[in-house]
Order: sequence, then C-alpha cells, then structure tokens
Amino acid sequence: MQEQLKQIAERLQALREIQGMSAESLASALQIPYDTYLTYERGEADIPVSVLYQAARILGVELTDLLTGENPRLHRFCLVRRGKGVHVERRKEYSYQHLAFNFSHKKAEPFLVSVEPASDATPIAMNAHPGQEFDYVLNGTLKVVIDDNEMILEPGDSIYFDSNCQHGMQALNNLPAQFLAIIF
Repeated sequence: MQEQLKQIAERLQALREIQGMSAESLASALQIPYDTYLTYERGEADIPVSVLYQAARILGVELTDLLTGENPRLHRFCLVRRGKGVHVERRKEYSYQHLAFNFSHKKAEPFLVSVEPASDATPIAMNAHPGQEFDYVLNGTLKVVIDDNEMILEPGDSIYFDSNCQHGMQALNNLPAQFLAIIF
C-alpha cells in the first residue's frame, strides 16, 4: 500500500505541475488545508478517494489516471467482472474496488467498498469531501455516521448524502460489511 500511495502522490504532483497550478491553489480548490495537501502530495499521508476524485476533476483527468497512471479508453460501456475492478487500498478501514475504471468521461465514480469489523471502542474514521455520495449496503451491518446523526444500515438499505458533511462507516457484529458507493 505504501508504494501505491507514493506512486499516486507522484502522479498528483506531476499533473498539478503540468497544469501550471500551485500546490496552494489546488489545496484551496479541494477545500482542504494547504499543509494537509502537502502531506498527500509528498506521500506522507493516506489520500481519501474522494479527494483524489475531486483533484482529478480539477486537473481535467480521470480518477483512473491518478490511481493507475493509465487513461480510461472505453466510451460506450465498461464491463467489469466480479473481483476484477481496480483495487484501491486507500485507508486501512476500507478496501475499494473501482467498478468503472476504464470508462472515459464518467459522471460518477462507482466503488465496491469492503469494511472489516473493528472493536466497538475503535472510533470511526471520519472524512468529508465535496460532492454527493450514494451508498447501498450489500452484505453485513454498517453503522453510518453523518455529522451528529448515527444510522444502522442492513443489506438492501441505502443512503444518499451531502459528502461535504463529516461522515464515516463501521462494520458491526464482528462481521465484514460491503457496500456500493457512488461518488458524484
């Protein structure tokens, strides 16, 4: 995971420089503190997928460009077989599988997200990012916290929310949970 983080950070910096954009300008456009952005670009901190998604949009590239260094090439459809999406290990709490990595000019980014159970004493890792998010629970039980609101979602439940709000998820009952996340 550390090598992948370093490569993504290098691509982020290179694309920013190609666009002639300062690190401070990109941090501002991402609505994150400059110091936080610098830790991302230096590969010193985990970069949330949502931040990468926004950075890709600002820099005029596809998220896949940042994640893999390759351009998506498909325009009519993109078939991804079970287990064959691009795996993204961005946070220790979550494992992402990009489900439309090779489709060009996407209007949303779909991910299959797996969450391993943590002890009840483990605090939920919270984050926020520009845009909106839709999550649909496939397996397990998922605690979702948005700002001060806590909800328990079961398979078949879904939630759509303003992802500018602080939010986080945690698998419950000592079992992993899996959900479809679509970031707009």
